[in-house]
Amino acid sequence: MLAAMLAQIERIDTPSVDWGALAPLLALMVGAALMLLVDGLVTAKVPRGLYAGVTVALALGSMGAAVPLWREVQDADRGPFGVLAGAIGIDGFSVFFIFVIGAAVILSALLADGYLRREGLEGVELYVLILLSASGGLIMAAANDLIVTFLGLEILSIAVYVLAAMHRRRRGSQEAALKYFVLGAFSSAFFLYGIALVYGATGTTRLDGIAAYVGPAGSGGATFSGDVSPSQILGGAAGTPALLLAGLALLLVGFGFKVAAVPFHSWTPDVYQGSPSPVVAFMASGVKAAGFAGLLRVFLEAFGGYRDDWRPFVYVLAVATLVVGAVLAAVQTDVKRMLAYSSINHAGFVLLGVQAASDRGTSAALFYLAAYTFMVAGSFGIVTLVSRRGDGATTVEDFRGLARRQPAVALTFTLFLLAQAGVPLTSGFFAKFEVLQAAVDADAAWLAVVAMVTAVIAAFLYLRIIGAMYLGDAPAEGEADGRADLDRGRVPLGAGIALVIAAAFTLVVGLFPEPLAQTADDATPDAVATGRDPARGGEPVAAP
Repeated sequence: MLAAMLAQIERIDTPSVDWGALAPLLALMVGAALMLLVDGLVTAKVPRGLYAGVTVALALGSMGAAVPLWREVQDADRGPFGVLAGAIGIDGFSVFFIFVIGAAVILSALLADGYLRREGLEGVELYVLILLSASGGLIMAAANDLIVTFLGLEILSIAVYVLAAMHRRRRGSQEAALKYFVLGAFSSAFFLYGIALVYGATGTTRLDGIAAYVGPAGSGGATFSGDVSPSQILGGAAGTPALLLAGLALLLVGFGFKVAAVPFHSWTPDVYQGSPSPVVAFMASGVKAAGFAGLLRVFLEAFGGYRDDWRPFVYVLAVATLVVGAVLAAVQTDVKRMLAYSSINHAGFVLLGVQAASDRGTSAALFYLAAYTFMVAGSFGIVTLVSRRGDGATTVEDFRGLARRQPAVALTFTLFLLAQAGVPLTSGFFAKFEVLQAAVDADAAWLAVVAMVTAVIAAFLYLRIIGAMYLGDAPAEGEADGRADLDRGRVPLGAGIALVIAAAFTLVVGLFPEPLAQTADDATPDAVATGRDPARGGEPVAAP
């Protein structure tokens, strides 16, 4: 009887799974789960640096698994494809961010190794959370569905909330995590409500389905002229433009919080100051890159036909973000808060590429995010070394005379600061040049002017830190008591490797920017990765 009943049940079709395409994501998620499991089962003392080494190996494995995917999507006979019924898009754009976020994981893990020993916080938890957060970032970069984007956003965010509270003995760390969590919950609510409105307007959450509803740029209905009837505003038939525009605005709020765009930036200085310095290195590099990956993918691929409507909003966001970030950074006395406001200013520069809403703008934004990942991770790596036990010595005074105590460290920090200022022969110069050129090409010359003015203002804070390192007097011997290993001439091996990698990338890209620029061009999606069948080469998967 039971067998007969089961035989009558209609078989549910499930999508086939291309495990090779998901390998970069699985390397991080499964690796994190196995690390946590093994740590719980093994009672013996773990060798020093093992967890950091495993984390680096997993990130390298994820990046290695992405190499054949990059070759495949760049092959004219194959091209982009979708997996899991097209919910995940594998294209140059998503694969590019596998490398960027993977680099952020590697640098953060190397910085965390010595930091955790110094603070007496050794354990597997920080590394597991970084891997899980990075996996959420990869999902955001590849998501071809708003629901999948939201899932990636939450995986990314929840892990970072916990990471911010990792320093259990610091009240500032707990306060930072609580503030980040509360404001992050609000932004998630905005984002989810925006998804609901978009679904109500279009009948789908798939990016290709939304793009088909919206139509190409310049088509009918792509621009609102203000002649929307009250019945449409109050919700007439499904698919009213006003409803879709409202959903789009709420999505922008959610993404704006994640990338620290003004006025959704209020959490940034407090969270950066209170969180453990290696965690901040990951937040400023990997988390910001993932946020912009989601923003670029959703707005350019799903809402490209409405770009004339959302570009003015992004224009205003960019101006506010550039100005607030530069001006408030210049008046800070804590280096972590300075770099926090500086990161806001850098987010404004990336928004120049988003506002351009073109292939040139997208390529420029990708170049900027890749270059910024290394320079900001390196900057917070130096802060990690100088902050000494307790992670509280982060004022400008604490950097006074650093060039006399540790000339190599001071020189490396100078390189990162000059790169952030956009000095020639560094990656930051070409990153700024690319986004400024994209803005000018998109008829936003005044926005480019504002960006250049704020770059000059922001340069003051970088020169202020450099001046303290080179022109300030070194502390007396008694003042150095209790300082970090740095003051005794020792730099942890992991931190040293991370700084060498970041500095080398910043210099090499500054001297030879073409390879990275070409890679960013190749990663710019010409169309939505609508998802051919996972068998590769099949027909596009229809949007639900």
